[in-house]
Amino acid sequence: MHSKRTRQFVAKFFTYLLLLIGLGFVIIPFLFMISTAFKPQTYIFEMPPRLIPSEVTLKNFSDAIQKADFLLYFFNSVVVAVISTVGTVLVSALMAYAFARLEFPFKKPLFYLLLVGMMVPSVILIIPQFIISKHLGLLNSLPGLVLVYVTMSISQQMFLLRGFFEGIPQDLEEAALIDGASNMQIFWRIILPLSKPGLATVTIFTFLYSWDEFPWAHVAIQETSKRTLPIAIALFQSQHLTQWGLVFAASLMALIPVLLIFLFFQKYFIKGIATTGIKE
Repeated sequence: MHSKRTRQFVAKFFTYLLLLIGLGFVIIPFLFMISTAFKPQTYIFEMPPRLIPSEVTLKNFSDAIQKADFLLYFFNSVVVAVISTVGTVLVSALMAYAFARLEFPFKKPLFYLLLVGMMVPSVILIIPQFIISKHLGLLNSLPGLVLVYVTMSISQQMFLLRGFFEGIPQDLEEAALIDGASNMQIFWRIILPLSKPGLATVTIFTFLYSWDEFPWAHVAIQETSKRTLPIAIALFQSQHLTQWGLVFAASLMALIPVLLIFLFFQKYFIKGIATTGIKE
């Protein structure tokens, strides 16, 4: 008995030790980014480096906002991310409900065909996306970004929601059908209200992707006024080669919408992760 407890203690100790080491690799660079954002330029490369700056300044934040049209790029990113998220959640939820509950010809082949989209790296599709967007006149436009982000996200999010929908008892839907409800009424009034954890998970994942996506936005957007925040920050670094305080201040401000989305949906997020995409 004593040796068993000892083994359990040692296993827990090393488990927590590995978790703390992993947390350190994640949190320490983030803390240095915050520290650098509040440092004057002359203190950024001081040796030895200090996590807590000896002099704190907000000048990096004010300069980031005033220079390089930061607020315009921020607004563009908000518009693209919000519309992409709403569109993806709506389309993927409708598709997931169809694959989870309805019967139609070629249901399984179509489902597996959609899953192929999850296996193809997005970078490989940039050239076909560019050709299609050019023919549709969607280059250098925010709608062009939204269309690509929605189409690139719906396969994965549909798969997650389908697993969640299948976990909802069918008795509720059968009772609604007996009362004369249509499939769309069941979807809007029963399925969606009971699927808040899954919808929250899909919302967070889609918003993160739309907010942070860089390769396609860099290829598709050449007009300055249509740039999104990831492009702006990347170009911001080349315009201000040694002003890392400015760059990190802009990066911190870019994190605000992501944190707000996560905080708003956090009570559903963990449950959604545990229950979506499990069934097949």
